[in-house]
Amino acid sequence: MNERSDPTVTTGMTAETFSPDSPMVRRRHRRAVGQLSLCVFVLVPWTVYLAVSLPDRFEARYWPMVWVGFDVMLFVSLAAAGVAVWLRRQALVPVSFVAATLLVCDAWFDVSLSWGRDDVWGSIASAVLVELPLAFLLVMRARRVLKISARLAWQRLGLAGEPPPLCKLPLFAALASSDNNCGVRNDDAGCLHRAAVARVVRPLDRRHQVADVETE
Repeated sequence: MNERSDPTVTTGMTAETFSPDSPMVRRRHRRAVGQLSLCVFVLVPWTVYLAVSLPDRFEARYWPMVWVGFDVMLFVSLAAAGVAVWLRRQALVPVSFVAATLLVCDAWFDVSLSWGRDDVWGSIASAVLVELPLAFLLVMRARRVLKISARLAWQRLGLAGEPPPLCKLPLFAALASSDNNCGVRNDDAGCLHRAAVARVVRPLDRRHQVADVETE
């Protein structure tokens, strides 16, 4: 295996760096869990406070700037998703989720801000016929890319069957050293599963496949 087929060579990191038992991984895991838990616990009382304190009517300033800025962000995310599809890049996955989220927000604000007015039906039609279907399409396309990438990595390792569902697929970084720990336990299906999932992180494009063939 050469530098192009092993991402740890160019980064100066080893597989042991990402071991689930390493202090760095444990520390980052605790930090991420703590930060997300704090956000959830703070958001609950904040939402309740807004529900009981916000007025029914509010005069907003710079109203055009708010919506133009939002539409610019939506345009950039959709354009980035289109470029990623055209270039066939894995960046399609995150930018598609960003664009889908903005489309759902756009539908929500359009309908909720026009509720009780005559133009609410136009907002509902736009949400049902354009924004929500496009958001669904983007999420499904990103999900399909993730599943195909996992399946190709699984087949590249020569393992039988199908990879686990995305909701059960472990994080790559936490399992990057699992293949080094199988050793004498290479008949353990769970260990092989962890090793296979760990290697999904390796690039799967044609250049890396060629590099692998040359080094065999």
